[in-house]
Amino acid sequence: MKTITVLLASVAMMATVVLLAAGTSGCRPAANAGAEKEQSQGDNTIEAKVRKTDVEWRESLAPEQYRVLRECGTEPAFSGKYYDHHGTGVYACAGCGAELFRSTEKYDSGSGWPSFWDPAASDSVVEKKDNSHGMHRTEVVCARCGGHLGHVFPDGPKPTGLRYCINSAALAFQAGAVAPGEKRQETATFGAGCFWCTEAVYESLDGVTSVKVGYMGGATKNPTYKEICTGRTGHAEVAQLEFDPDTITFEELLDVFWKVHDPTSLNRQGADVGTQYRSAIFYHSEEQKAAVEKAIKALQNKYEKPIVTEVTPASTFYEAENYHQDYFANNPDAPYCRAVIVPKLKKLE
Repeated sequence: MKTITVLLASVAMMATVVLLAAGTSGCRPAANAGAEKEQSQGDNTIEAKVRKTDVEWRESLAPEQYRVLRECGTEPAFSGKYYDHHGTGVYACAGCGAELFRSTEKYDSGSGWPSFWDPAASDSVVEKKDNSHGMHRTEVVCARCGGHLGHVFPDGPKPTGLRYCINSAALAFQAGAVAPGEKRQETATFGAGCFWCTEAVYESLDGVTSVKVGYMGGATKNPTYKEICTGRTGHAEVAQLEFDPDTITFEELLDVFWKVHDPTSLNRQGADVGTQYRSAIFYHSEEQKAAVEKAIKALQNKYEKPIVTEVTPASTFYEAENYHQDYFANNPDAPYCRAVIVPKLKKLE
């Protein structure tokens, strides 16, 4: 019986390889954002959390990513960049950034596609029946944006016995140590004038798990606040955030950034004047950089003056002195807090 089971699994894998080599999975392409419901799992309808028009998807995805994620395409076996990839980290959705799989559950199935024996979480992916091409298979889509990922088969290793056969084009690898069951966090760093204001604004948002204020972008090592105030160290006052991308996206953090300060004001926000108060975004990935550049391009027409926000790679973050941390929370009645920070918070209501 064991021999027969193994043989049937091998035949199923070979049939999959032959079928998918043609470049089609046979599944139904993901619906556009205009539809009320995006994906269905058996008799249950799944509503996508990230909704975009077809034009927006085409603008945000590379051609092969669009073909796979939105048109249910399939890359040829042994052609994707992750099928023989052995880095430690998280495999996120290339369409929306949601965490899908981890390197700790990745294995070499010999199929020619990245294979995992379990998703990152039980709600990371959605499974759908796929009866195309005379076969009974189970399609796997991203639970967040509904993008097509691949299929899952019952011929994987223990402990699940499953093989999630996923297209590389549907994935975006994020390096870093990730323990099984650990919730992924991402980092963002913003300079929007006085860091007391920036900290208070982002601490009020769901999905932001930690905010520290400090200094970034200068030449002096271990600068003090007194040195920063001279304007000679080159640093900007920044708030560095840790956030859960499944709760709040980087794009949503950007929306707040533009809303609570003036990105056209050079080296000044209100009465706070100096290069340390410059508008700045220090990106931590190429995806963040692309999101910032796209946002600036889209927003520029809304301002009479040019956006002067500095966009540079994140460098060493020097945490500010203790009395600067949680300043608004500890000093809500201070004149500066009442006059400057409270109005910024009201903009988010």
